[in-house]
Amino acid sequence: MPNQNGRVFGLTFLCPILDDETLQISHDLQIRNYLATLPTDERSPFALAPGTHVARLVVMDDVIYVGMPAHEEHVKSKYLIFETNTDADLPGYLRALVDVVPQHIDAVWSHCTGYPGTADFDKLLAYMKACQIPTTFFFAAVNDKSLPQTLLALQAKRAVAEFVVEHQGMPSAQLQREFLDFYQSLQSLPYPAPGGKLPRRVIKTGGHNE
Repeated sequence: MPNQNGRVFGLTFLCPILDDETLQISHDLQIRNYLATLPTDERSPFALAPGTHVARLVVMDDVIYVGMPAHEEHVKSKYLIFETNTDADLPGYLRALVDVVPQHIDAVWSHCTGYPGTADFDKLLAYMKACQIPTTFFFAAVNDKSLPQTLLALQAKRAVAEFVVEHQGMPSAQLQREFLDFYQSLQSLPYPAPGGKLPRRVIKTGGHNE
């Protein structure tokens, strides 16, 4: 089904960018410049908004003719493309963005034709629905787990891999004791921060005593 795969929602938007030849810096270039300043780690606006599995923003100048059997076509304006996989549908995710990072949403989309701003949520929702196209291809690696569950699973996977590497050749009795301690510690791991790197050595054990 378009726009939803299991518990994960795919949202894709094509928003036409304003064209004003009187400006010294065009609207599309202002978007590019602003996006270049945004952090891409846990401080990213889309990491701060809950439930973002992945997010990507691209300024599209035109469509590229790749030869037959395609037909050469061109767009009437430049477009801001926004793609994201999230734990919420459009109204829920948009509400989260407006609540957490409205300044970034306004700074980017204010360069798009017809953008109403974040002050009136109903108008903003109607605008985004008008710009939305169906999503049939998802980037999220899972379709039945929330973002926190996915991050926790990835953290546990790394911890298990580290445990295996660090306990090679350990006597079986000691290995069993340390694995039980490791398993108990694994249950109490906090959720990793979205957008950040998974920490190495998330669980410390006694290690291999020669």
